[in-house]
Amino acid sequence: MVTIRKIAFIGGGNMAEAIMRGLLREDDSAGICVAEINPKRRDELTALYPNVRIVANAAEAAEWGDVVILAIKPQQAATVLDLIEPVVTPGKLVISIMAGIPSSKIEANLVPGCRVIRAMPNTPALIGAGATAVCTGRKASAEDLDLARQIFALVGIAVSVEEKLMDAVTGLSGSGPAYVFTFIEALSDAGVKNGLPRDVAAQLAAQTVLGAARMVVETGEHPSLLKEKVTSPGGTTIAALHALESGAFRGVVMDAVEAACLKSKELAGR
Repeated sequence: MVTIRKIAFIGGGNMAEAIMRGLLREDDSAGICVAEINPKRRDELTALYPNVRIVANAAEAAEWGDVVILAIKPQQAATVLDLIEPVVTPGKLVISIMAGIPSSKIEANLVPGCRVIRAMPNTPALIGAGATAVCTGRKASAEDLDLARQIFALVGIAVSVEEKLMDAVTGLSGSGPAYVFTFIEALSDAGVKNGLPRDVAAQLAAQTVLGAARMVVETGEHPSLLKEKVTSPGGTTIAALHALESGAFRGVVMDAVEAACLKSKELAGR
């Protein structure tokens, strides 16, 4: 169980809301504050979460929180870090979910000794099925890392990696849901092309991906072994797999992950 402390979110977007929901499921009296610059979004959050403190000023929220979660776009990093720098002391833990921004850059824009954790969650966190990787900055402790893992475990699974691997995490699981959505759409389109009604094709495609993913997770077997169990000699599946191989399916997926990884590095100016 997470030991809930005063947690401030800088940014009140979908990912911040997903994490906040996880915290509130764990403890509906959790101390949470959200800083959100958009007045319409502030009103939405106030209506949905009457026990959560909603403010407009990032520095106000950061000063209030013991844990400060930076749930903003990477392009906003410099501006927001300048705003909160006067109130973020080494006694606070800063957790960043900004893609591509290294902990060293965050540390350099805050007071010396500031404790920073980086995290890369993904959008399935919105339904409690996220995959998050976390890593420590120079001053963050093992206890800080454990707290971050506990927070993100409330919205899915959470693993620890070295920071040098965070760009790869971004390319694989951070951007990964979009690849899967595209695959589901393609499966559905193929069903329609071959005569299935659109709603039936979409249902079958989504459930097929969900079921296959659950088999990997719940059986613990390697995907290649599970694939073999579906692939009969001279059957339909091997014919389809041959078509995928002819189209360099696996190579294209690997290229996609690498492209996202490179973009993550570009965002960080590397």
